[in-house]
Amino acid sequence: MGKLVIVGISDQKIAISPDSLITYALGSCVGICIHDTLKQIGGLAHVLLPETFGDNNRNDIYKFADLAVKELVHNMEIQGCARLHLTAKIAGGANMFITTGTSIGERNVAVVKKELKRLNIRLLAEDTGANYGRTVEFNPFDGKMIIKTAGKGNKIF
Repeated sequence: MGKLVIVGISDQKIAISPDSLITYALGSCVGICIHDTLKQIGGLAHVLLPETFGDNNRNDIYKFADLAVKELVHNMEIQGCARLHLTAKIAGGANMFITTGTSIGERNVAVVKKELKRLNIRLLAEDTGANYGRTVEFNPFDGKMIIKTAGKGNKIF
């Protein structure tokens, strides 16, 4: 059994089996798990906001969904992954507070999906929305995403 690599908020990491990835406290944030099925390499990004809105501060590249998805795919390609073999699973994007209109979580999910589609990465599964936080663990060996939710049990995708 490998080590568990922690991905913080506005962060992303890549792991090669037998290591796994984990990120905590996904509220309105979205966790994006990308898997290379042949190489058993996985990437996990924890994005905070949907778009840069013209803020080109390269220190925050993993903070924004519109930049982080592209950067995660690029970093996986550097590790030898082929885009043809990449698939994605996402979780989070909750509406943690009562709001009118589209919540930040919904906007995060929409931008993540838009970027995955633009990059031709197939979205296989998602656990998004609702009003509760999630912890995501991702295993690059088999591509399983385990979602842990307080009081609601675990889900495996």
